[in-house]
Amino acid sequence: MNGTMAASSHRIMLGPLVAAIDQGTSSTRFLVFNSKTAELLSHHQVEIKQSFPKEGWVEEDPKEILQSVYECMERTCEKLTQLNIDISNIKAIGVTNQRETTLVWDKETGEPLYNAIGKYVDLCTTSYVFVLVWLDLRTQSTVENLINKTPGRNKNHLKHKTGLPISTYFSAVKLRWLMDNVKEVHEAVVSHRAMFGTVDSWLIWCLTGGKSGGVHCTDVTNASRTMLFNIHTMDWDAELFHSSFHCFIVVHLLFDVDNPIKSLLFLHNQCLGDQSAALVGQMCFQDGQAKNTYGTGCFLLRNTGAKPVMSEHGLLTTVAYKLGRDKPACYALEGSVAIAGAVVRWLQDNLGIIGSSEELEKLAASVGTSYGCYFVPAFSGLYAPYWEPSARGIICGLTQFTNKRHLAFAALEAVCFQTREILDAMNQDSGIPLTQLQVDGGMTSNKLLMQLQADILCIPVVKPSMPETTALGAAMAAGAAEGVSVWSLNPDDLSEVTSEKFEPQINPEESEFRYARWKRAVQKSMNWETTEPIGNGNGRKNHKPIKKMVFFQK
Repeated sequence: MNGTMAASSHRIMLGPLVAAIDQGTSSTRFLVFNSKTAELLSHHQVEIKQSFPKEGWVEEDPKEILQSVYECMERTCEKLTQLNIDISNIKAIGVTNQRETTLVWDKETGEPLYNAIGKYVDLCTTSYVFVLVWLDLRTQSTVENLINKTPGRNKNHLKHKTGLPISTYFSAVKLRWLMDNVKEVHEAVVSHRAMFGTVDSWLIWCLTGGKSGGVHCTDVTNASRTMLFNIHTMDWDAELFHSSFHCFIVVHLLFDVDNPIKSLLFLHNQCLGDQSAALVGQMCFQDGQAKNTYGTGCFLLRNTGAKPVMSEHGLLTTVAYKLGRDKPACYALEGSVAIAGAVVRWLQDNLGIIGSSEELEKLAASVGTSYGCYFVPAFSGLYAPYWEPSARGIICGLTQFTNKRHLAFAALEAVCFQTREILDAMNQDSGIPLTQLQVDGGMTSNKLLMQLQADILCIPVVKPSMPETTALGAAMAAGAAEGVSVWSLNPDDLSEVTSEKFEPQINPEESEFRYARWKRAVQKSMNWETTEPIGNGNGRKNHKPIKKMVFFQK
């Protein structure tokens, strides 16, 4: 006891520290970095449960998300204290989050009554939060209705403003579904009590006071994923908002917030959507630099500089980052894959053929081939480059010889093939093929996956020694923010971040053969699902919409 007390009186001084809240689809983390070296000093992680109450529905508990942030922060600070590191030296905290996941909450109470949509509770109280995860497909009929009203039934009708196709993926259609199908949301909107936001908005609002004056804000990277934001004017688009929304969507861009933020914790915070944060963490600040993140989904972003580039091959145009009030916005082309790491959880939880992600690698490595088996994990339809919500997962090429080891290998190949499709589209749009791919995310610990990726792309794959690039990017942005300036964004100043390179080991002809068969399998996955019947699936009829959302002019 005396030794501990003595040690605590000689705290280690490491210079300014910067932290990051990394709230992802499958887990929450709080990480603390040395701003001079980018060394990760300590962190804590808590898994987040997902629920699937109906086919295509994906939900999470907003209270669990918030509590996981508190727990991660507390436990990380405890670990730092045990290391005799002074936590008062944390000078800024960045926030990075799963994008597109949509929340609506009661600004008067801020307390959820149930986990998420699909669980109805006592209607005599008005305290609730609704959450639709970005993977959720219940809005397919909403999307089809919107597309049917566009000239020529064009799903890209809004792309010139938003950079996005009309898809189940983005927040606006989730919000529309909530307003049309959930009585509590309808009533809260009418009574001006409802607040809308993505996960970053929910966390910042709660952590800066909540119902007692919490700051309701977002940043441009998250805003650009709502399908309500004009990426050219860098503001909410008047034509995409309806006047009935203005009563509760009072969302400010983070760098335009003028009100004093009450919590010192967020005095100098910088918020970035997770994929933008990973782009920053990989230091892809130059036009043409790209990274691919392997998380629940898979997201390949290529920096296009100060000018947004509209894709002709099924990619998204998005805001990459804006690192300061007076700094210019940078844009990116993005290829989004819905299911990457989620396929590992599916093999573990649904089929029970593995007990962990490490076991998947060993199982697949034991055969070294899929033996002609191909797996298209279109559990939430297909995102880029197809944007086809009717697709569903298939496994084909099976024989009596096929076993779980071949299926494990096919699952890893599926992640790599999906990335190849995105990379091909990106090379066509840019006209300048990538010569190597920078990678990050939880799945990059799988060396077999990384080697397969290099083989299928026929270019080297480069993995940083510090895999937490999403959190690192949020910390870098926070540490470099105006008023803090404890972190340099010069790549030369982070020389301690080394990398591992995976070179292609098969001939291009074999790679092309396997990729062509994958493409055939993708075509067979199309047009499996039809629009769900009208109704919300809870024994209630749809509520009459407040007003139609104006997404375009008639």
